[in-house]
Amino acid sequence: MLWIRLLIFSNQPMTECLQRDKIAAQFHQLTEQIEAALSDIPYDKLDLSEEVREQIELVHVQFRRAKGRPDSPDLQLDHDLSLAQKERDPDPAILRRLSEKLHLRTINDLKNESLAFHELVISSGGDPGDCFEEISSLLRKLKDFVLIENPEVDITEGEKGLMKHRSPVIPDDFRCPISLELMKDPVIVSTGQTYERSCIQKWLDAGHKTCPKTQQTLLHTALTPNYVLKSLIALWCENNGVELPKNQGACRSKKPGTCVSDCDRAAIDALLGKLANGNVEEQRAAAGELRLLAKRNADNRVCIAEAGAIPLLVELLSSTDPRTQEHAVTALLNLSINDSNKGTIVNAGAIPDIVDVLKNGSMEARENAAATLFSLSVIDENKVAIGAAGAIPALIRLLCDGTPRGKKDAATAIFNLSIYQGNKARAVRAGIVPPLMRFLKDAGGGMVDEALAILAILASHQEGKTAIGQAEPIPVLMEVIRTGSPRNRENAAAVLWAICTGDAEQLKIARELDAEEALKELSESGTDRAKRKAGSILELLQRIDMAVNSQ
Repeated sequence: MLWIRLLIFSNQPMTECLQRDKIAAQFHQLTEQIEAALSDIPYDKLDLSEEVREQIELVHVQFRRAKGRPDSPDLQLDHDLSLAQKERDPDPAILRRLSEKLHLRTINDLKNESLAFHELVISSGGDPGDCFEEISSLLRKLKDFVLIENPEVDITEGEKGLMKHRSPVIPDDFRCPISLELMKDPVIVSTGQTYERSCIQKWLDAGHKTCPKTQQTLLHTALTPNYVLKSLIALWCENNGVELPKNQGACRSKKPGTCVSDCDRAAIDALLGKLANGNVEEQRAAAGELRLLAKRNADNRVCIAEAGAIPLLVELLSSTDPRTQEHAVTALLNLSINDSNKGTIVNAGAIPDIVDVLKNGSMEARENAAATLFSLSVIDENKVAIGAAGAIPALIRLLCDGTPRGKKDAATAIFNLSIYQGNKARAVRAGIVPPLMRFLKDAGGGMVDEALAILAILASHQEGKTAIGQAEPIPVLMEVIRTGSPRNRENAAAVLWAICTGDAEQLKIARELDAEEALKELSESGTDRAKRKAGSILELLQRIDMAVNSQ
């Protein structure tokens, strides 16, 4: 069926092509399920016009035909892929057919494919299976072929510098397994594999604990410079007339405006021109490009900020075009990962506009606005400014009506902002306690951890302690202490201690729920903080007993 083939060769041609049989089988299975479901509908009992009945019959016929006639395989493509994978130096005719069939005709096509594949690996949990080596090898062979066949198409000036003397083929050992580019700062991970520092750092920052190439668990995340390979790369560059790559980390020590990075400064300047003077479509596209560039690596974040993008992006937070607004706030989120950029963003007057996006933007924009506020709130003085700008009520609304991701973003931001004492009162007065209690009682909702962490920090404020005590929390807190995770038991004990201190009525309720047995167990097996809190509550209960006995 044509629509299956179109999907297979749409966004990620190499990745999808090598898995097309699996995808096609899934589509055929889905086709059968839809056809079966449609057959179960009692159309004869429905009041349908003749025209509608004809349309229904036509749909049935098409589905039955699809079931009985699977899409014929592309035998030439199968043959070419097999040969390209097996042979060290495939016939150029084979590579030419693959380049055309997979729409990988230029260096930019191949770069985008490599990045898309790696992003797919990261988003899928870092388990690419057997296809990682196959795809990496094929992309290298196709890149070498394209460089020789069509060296001047779609390349930057920096890439042209690498192509002097007919672009010598880069040895595989000199390429990063992730980006497929000549390595500038090679480092070794615990499995012995070597990667470009910025690429493997991005992998580790995403939370992965495995080696991308071998899928072995990393014993540690330390990166050891591979000085020997770096020297060999420098010697190879010199012997082949290739410009020696600049160290990607070098731009961090340069003066503003002199950053040299993988990012194309001329291209960034062009994007900023569109942000400043373009029409709505151009601004939307430029903001989207900067969003992706800022996400890609640390050097890009430095270069984009130095080029003056931040004030222009802040202006676009007020755009009436929802997609432009989403791109702008997400670009600022990505730029804020750099600590120096946090100050630039705040100094550009971004906080009130980000709060406005949090209140009135699309759901994606609201989520990313919350994440941006969390990132900025890492700096203590920003906690005060963000709270004063009215962010907390808007974050609570997102916490209540957001998507699962939005709720997590809102909770993280609220927690960090509440480290500042004044924001605790703001959160309590804005009504945060009732939704947190709902999350706490809904064990399957996925927000118990966040709710307990916020309650624990609010309970240290008198207004928070009072509001939590009024929400009848002790039964659910005791349930967590008995059955929760170590961290949740610790936070539940902290909340229980706060509300029971100086409140005999709450202590009475805890005793009636057999708190002593659970607290004794926690005082022996919990975390250090949980043990201390459990011990303190047990002391409070003992004092009550002594007071009663003395009367």
